[in-house]
Parts: sequence; structure tokens; C-alpha cells
Amino acid sequence: MLNVVARVHVNRVTDPIGRALVSRGVTPDVVTVIGTVGASAAALWFLPRGELVLAPWVITLFVLLDLVDGAMARARGRGTPFGAVLDSTCDRVADGALFAGLVWWCLGVGDERVLGVAALLCLVTSQLISYVKARAEGMGLDADGGLVERAERLIVVLLGTFLHGVGVPYALHVALWGLAAASVFTVFQRLVLVYRSAQRAGEPER
Repeated sequence: MLNVVARVHVNRVTDPIGRALVSRGVTPDVVTVIGTVGASAAALWFLPRGELVLAPWVITLFVLLDLVDGAMARARGRGTPFGAVLDSTCDRVADGALFAGLVWWCLGVGDERVLGVAALLCLVTSQLISYVKARAEGMGLDADGGLVERAERLIVVLLGTFLHGVGVPYALHVALWGLAAASVFTVFQRLVLVYRSAQRAGEPER
């Protein structure tokens, strides 16, 4: 949902940055990899140690590079098939590292084993949501949309983590359990979208 609402406003900020980096010879693929490595390293270093105030800020800084690499591709006039695959792959790596770091915290210094179940559900469903779309598009079907896409997931989990870190009661519990439920719903929502797309394409019912 946020992808549709905020894209135009975000592009106004990122497009000048993208053009500036391209003019200096930086490639979008390099920015993609730097953002992924930085976000993953921050998630797996700060979160398990219980640094829940600092971690969201550092992760957010690197995640924002994902917006810049798209602006760089637009500045070059085109993206590349490899760049698109690399970007999607790196998104999955960063998302997996973020939720893995939270699972690690829940089962370690956080001593929140039940909450760890929610974090694990978020980890699995975040990958499934993206997989359903990728698999559908590979078959020529449509799976666009859904209640929580990547932007929503990141905002909810990073904000919940930060609020928990500064002492807001149950902030992370609400964020993770709510996100887990919404993500499960989104998986089924996308399967329904794929089914309807297949029916429009004339696929016989099973």
C-alpha cells in the first residue's frame, strides 16, 4: 500500500541523489550490495546484543539505500535483468537477517521465547510473500498488492523495536504479533490474486 501512496514523494528526494551518484560512476548494483551487507550486519550484530534503540536507526540508514539504487537505475534510463534479480535477492537477505536477529534476541538476552515464535513467523512469511509474487510473475500471472508488503513490514518492525528499546510496554509484542497475523493474511491474499489471474488467463479449475 505504501509503495503506491509514497512512491512519488520518495522519488522526489531520491532521484537527485541517484543522478549524483551515477554521474560519479557509481553503479546501482554496488549500492544494492552495500545496503544489504550493512543492514544485515547491523541486524545480526546489534539486535542479538539487545541494542534495540540503536539497531533500527542503523538498519534504516542502510535500507534507505534500496531506494537510492532504484533512483540510480532511473537516472541511467534503464535497469538490467541482473540488477533486478540482485535487488530482489538482496531484499530477501536483508529481511531474513532482520527477523533472524530478532529471533536471536528473543531466544537470548531478551528472554522472550513466545515472542520468538512471532518473529519466526514474520521471517518465514516475509519470504513467502515475495516468493508467491516472484513465482506468479514467472508464470505470467499477476500477484501485485497485498495488505503488508516490504515497506510496511520494515516500518512496523523497526518502529516496534525502537519503541520497545526506549521502554514503551509491549511495543515489540504488538508489532511482531500484528505483523505475523497480517503477513499470514497477505500470503493467502496473494494466492487468491494469483488464482484469479489464472482464471482470467483461461486456466481450467483444479
